[in-house]
Amino acid sequence: MASDRETETGDALRRTRLANERTYLAWWRSALTALAVAVGTGRIAPGLAGGSAWPYRTLGAAFGVLGAVLAGCAFFRQRNVERAIVAGEYAPLDERVALGLAAVTVALAAATIALVLAGR
Repeated sequence: MASDRETETGDALRRTRLANERTYLAWWRSALTALAVAVGTGRIAPGLAGGSAWPYRTLGAAFGVLGAVLAGCAFFRQRNVERAIVAGEYAPLDERVALGLAAVTVALAAATIALVLAGR
């Protein structure tokens, strides 16, 4: 029969793996959201706003790229954390990845705000 300590350790490992899975799915939700914004911005908004479509299509494509990058990050992050769990280690998110995603998101937000304020 397993001791209380072994049961507790096994439960903690399961909880950690489930948390990793939830985080993986959160990355995917973010990727899918970016792709939905890409379609809305690049294909739907130009018809509603009138005027030149290229700024909307360019911004939509950029959101599409962000979605693809987030999906890729989801895979690599999940894999790195799982490897760390197996090794009994911790895998922090690479600061460069976090900074890069934040910088791209801020740039896309600024472009979106500029496009909205331009009213075209």
